[in-house]
Amino acid sequence: MLHLSSALLDAGLHVTLLHTHHNLRRLSLLSPTAAPPHHPRLRLLSIPDGLPDHHPRSVATVMDLFHSMSTAGSEAYRAVLRRETSSSSPVTCVIADGTMPFAITVAEEVGVPAMAFRTESACGFLAYLSMPKLLDLGELPSPSDEPVRGVAGMDAGLLRRRDLPRVAPSDPDPVAVLRAVAATAARCAESRALILNTSTSMEAAAVASIAAQVRGEVFAVGPLHATPAAAAEREVAGAGEEGGDCTAWLDGHADRSVVYMNLGSLTMVSRTDLDELLHGLVDAGHPFLCVLRRDMVLDDDGEVVDVLRLAEKAVAIAGEERAMVTEWAAHRDVHGVLGHRAVGCFVTHAGWNSVLELAVEGVPAVCSPYFADQQTVSRFVGAVWGNGLDMKDAVCDRDVVARMVRDAMESVEIREKAEAMARRLRMDVEKGGSSAKDLDRLVGFITELSSSAAAQQVQSSSGDEGVDKNSSSPLIA
Repeated sequence: MLHLSSALLDAGLHVTLLHTHHNLRRLSLLSPTAAPPHHPRLRLLSIPDGLPDHHPRSVATVMDLFHSMSTAGSEAYRAVLRRETSSSSPVTCVIADGTMPFAITVAEEVGVPAMAFRTESACGFLAYLSMPKLLDLGELPSPSDEPVRGVAGMDAGLLRRRDLPRVAPSDPDPVAVLRAVAATAARCAESRALILNTSTSMEAAAVASIAAQVRGEVFAVGPLHATPAAAAEREVAGAGEEGGDCTAWLDGHADRSVVYMNLGSLTMVSRTDLDELLHGLVDAGHPFLCVLRRDMVLDDDGEVVDVLRLAEKAVAIAGEERAMVTEWAAHRDVHGVLGHRAVGCFVTHAGWNSVLELAVEGVPAVCSPYFADQQTVSRFVGAVWGNGLDMKDAVCDRDVVARMVRDAMESVEIREKAEAMARRLRMDVEKGGSSAKDLDRLVGFITELSSSAAAQQVQSSSGDEGVDKNSSSPLIA
């Protein structure tokens, strides 16, 4: 959402970024390079999500958040929209987070045209669109190599049941969650337009298949973090920042010599799996940098396990010169290390943002997906793009981890494909590239919608004022 805001601001639009109170507080903890851009045409607003402050808002309780946002959050959002559409600088359209489609419905009810922004991969969204058919065919996600037939637009035999989006392992009713997720995708397909953070050079077939199934325009504008606007924001925000211990440690290593592992902000693993992962890194024989989240391992009683202590044995075996383990923190730009010359491969959960970041940097991947479209993305990394390896369902075996890490670090073919993808993606977001052209089309679409909305607002208020076509003011929710 922040990168989309930067791109629209750069195009001359006025942007209102609407968060929950909880998320806005979290944004205040981010590093300057990851925080919202400071811009005279950007406003930050927030609404309550309806959950108490002590609620964990975790993967395991995500349905709590959906239900709360669609009730208490929805009413607060409606009130904000009514206020903002009647202000002196009114909101003229809405770009809604595609996982919260009530924002589209409420906006249209208030009289504000709305579109959806899906932040996952196009291949993942296509699988969500296909979920009702998959469920009808009995093709449920499972650790099986049985090919699936229910995803339109995918080559026959490409996706196996193990590659379909999954819910968190802790969820007691996965089918209900999958149906709910499918419903959000279907609502997005009915909106006036669909924005995707991807590139047609990366996901042309999936984007084309989605375009054939949705009501409105489709705009593939990614990778948004690599656009000139986002790069300029990072450069300004990062001026004078210290790189921190991770960068200092990486500086002491040769080019492409270090394995970097970061499993994201939501992944949960067992004590055994983390132990196997770490010892697999040791056995791979390359220096490694691991970023571990404090709450990513729970014991049988649900208590947090000290992951840094758990990692001490692996670090002791490798030696401090060849191993660094540090704690994940929201205020640290941990993915900034992907651009460091010393990083040779990335062991990742295959979250879409992480995959886009490694793809733009030309870093080979070893994917250990946890849930959602990560399963599908990891399949594309290994079987379609060839810029890495798919390690799903195998992280409990240190021998597999060691072998795949060595392959990703040492394979000339994988590195060449990763570097070729990086060149294509950088061209896509530059002027004249496919994503840059789609971003221009999106700005034109927003301007047209906004002009229509502004005209209606003028008619309802006085009926005799002109409409400023340069006053497009999307609200990103």
